[in-house]
Amino acid sequence: MGNSIPIDVNPSPDIALDPAPVAAALGLSTAEFLHLLETRRISQLCERGTGEDAGLYRASFYRGRTRVRVVLDHAGRQVGPLEVRDA
Repeated sequence: MGNSIPIDVNPSPDIALDPAPVAAALGLSTAEFLHLLETRRISQLCERGTGEDAGLYRASFYRGRTRVRVVLDHAGRQVGPLEVRDA
C-alpha cells in the first residue's frame, strides 16, 4: 500500500461551556436545561472548524423547533454572540 497518512477521524478534546447563556436562550433555568440535556430531551451537536475556522467549535442545542448555537475556542470561551433560531 505504500506510505500511509495518519487521519484523526474523531478527536474528542474536552471542551466545557457555561450552560447559563444557552439555558436562558431556550427560556430555561440552568438546572432545567442540564436535566433536559441529561435525559436527552435536548439534542446537541458539536462541529469542529476547518480551514479559516480551525481551532473553533460550534455547539448546537435543539429543543422542539428552537436551535441555539454557540461558537467556542479550544479553551471553551464563547466567540461572538449566541445564535437563536426558531424553525
